[in-house]
Amino acid sequence: MDAPGGGESKRDSTRFAHPSEREFAKLLDFYQIAWEYEPQSFPLRWAEDGRIVEQFTPDFFLPAEGVFIELTAMRQRLVTRKNRKIRRMRQLYPNVRVKLLCHRDLVQMTAKYHFEW
Repeated sequence: MDAPGGGESKRDSTRFAHPSEREFAKLLDFYQIAWEYEPQSFPLRWAEDGRIVEQFTPDFFLPAEGVFIELTAMRQRLVTRKNRKIRRMRQLYPNVRVKLLCHRDLVQMTAKYHFEW
């Protein structure tokens, strides 16, 4: 989907860390769902001197829904690590909504809504 007026879209100007993030943004754009890419980081662990030693930055924020979305690849090691971070985030920030989408979730969404890349 091109930007209104034929200009560059937000997706085109965003530097995504992984191709699946660009694909997800394309799906959101297609359905005209407003999104922000990595707008906020959440500290998860601190050193004794107060320095942040671990943080979590969800991939997307959907403002209309008030939910953060984290995408993950198919590698189980990454899924396990991200699940741990999300559990920690939910402990520290119980009022922040966050959802983890695995690769298979993205594939199922595209099939369900008949979306073609």
